[in-house]
Amino acid sequence: MSSLSWQQRKLDLLSQGVSYALASFVDLHGSSKAKAVPLAHFEAMLAGSELFTGAALDGVPQDVSDDEVAAIPDLATATVLPWRRDVVWLASSLHLHGQPFEACSRNILIRALDEAGRMGFRFNLGIETEFFVLRRGDDGVLRPASSRDNLEKPCYDLTGLLDNLPWLDELVQAMNDLGWGVYSFDHEDGNGQFETDFAYAEALTMADRLTFFRLMLKEITHRHGLIASFMPKPFSDRTGSGAHFNMSLADPATGRNLFVGATEGGISPLAEQFIAGILRHAPAICAVIAPTVNSYKRLVAQGSMSGFTWAPVFICYGNNNRTNMLRIPSAADRVECRAADSACNPYLGAAMILAAGLEGIREDLDPGPANLVNAYRLSPQQRAERGLKVLPRTLGEAIEAFAADPLSRLVFGDAMADAFIDYKRAEWADYHACVSDWELARYLEFL
Repeated sequence: MSSLSWQQRKLDLLSQGVSYALASFVDLHGSSKAKAVPLAHFEAMLAGSELFTGAALDGVPQDVSDDEVAAIPDLATATVLPWRRDVVWLASSLHLHGQPFEACSRNILIRALDEAGRMGFRFNLGIETEFFVLRRGDDGVLRPASSRDNLEKPCYDLTGLLDNLPWLDELVQAMNDLGWGVYSFDHEDGNGQFETDFAYAEALTMADRLTFFRLMLKEITHRHGLIASFMPKPFSDRTGSGAHFNMSLADPATGRNLFVGATEGGISPLAEQFIAGILRHAPAICAVIAPTVNSYKRLVAQGSMSGFTWAPVFICYGNNNRTNMLRIPSAADRVECRAADSACNPYLGAAMILAAGLEGIREDLDPGPANLVNAYRLSPQQRAERGLKVLPRTLGEAIEAFAADPLSRLVFGDAMADAFIDYKRAEWADYHACVSDWELARYLEFL
């Protein structure tokens, strides 16, 4: 980085009234962490002056006796907080002893993108953001922000949308001011659930934006007295929140989409190979893109009062059919992974999916026949005839698939793979040790 670039950016920020800068990175969960420095310290921050004790964080695998990791900001990501104009946020990668820290989520994605670059590809990614915005009542119960948001089938409900427009307008205006290109937003299939859709970007940029989006949504809704949640399935009788990954590979030189097929409505052989790689590693990938106990209460065929859950259950691909894990939209210009949910760490999820897809290309894998029917309605015999395998049904099953798949360590590195496995196994064990309200209601007085 030239001295002129950071000096000019510092002057620009000072002219905007910025006083503080955040060197921000994420933990295993994709949650933002940072130190704030006065803008006078901007140059030192860019050089990695801000040190962090990894042992204090989930998924920064260090011992308390290890040297601290340094957060190295990416100057190109500098973003003034729309709700706090005196603070600038910078996505950062962790370094140790002057080298990229292997177990940093952002570095893991960068390594996967570097491999794609060596193979002659740019990985483009669009992530749909689904989430709940709720209000806590005087009785402590969380409910939709609008009292009129009470339909049994609330998808695309205009009344619910308009009642929430004050905070939605602030959010969308902020996203567009940042140049994200919001092209739609709507009330989703659950009461209090919403989605924003914005332009795709190169995968690292998209992962940075999703990380910032989560921070921004929570802060904006908090200012309106509301609570935003990315919990995949907060209500058992309502649809869960996905984070569908819309993916394509492009020619880095020309930008040409390499997933578009030669025939109208068809994807390219390259896209099919990419799909085949993801299908091969789907159980392990599932642990990363559906990373919580709660995630697997979303990945069911039924369970929503409005009908089907719209979440995939089987390892399959197909056309515009939303019951497939991998959907090919009508435009046939991308592949959508519908198993990802709103709790996933976007850096880790994108890295695993990309690495699997690249393996499919290197090995010229065949995804087999597409599933063109409603997979929810297939009998077990019909599924067996079609070769449809089931996605992991629990976090426990998914994390064991992750642990057994060599791709996991290839992508994460040993330290991060071990940290992820250990944390998720403990999470699964803690869940089983907890006595739930369901158990009390079912057993306490009956037995």
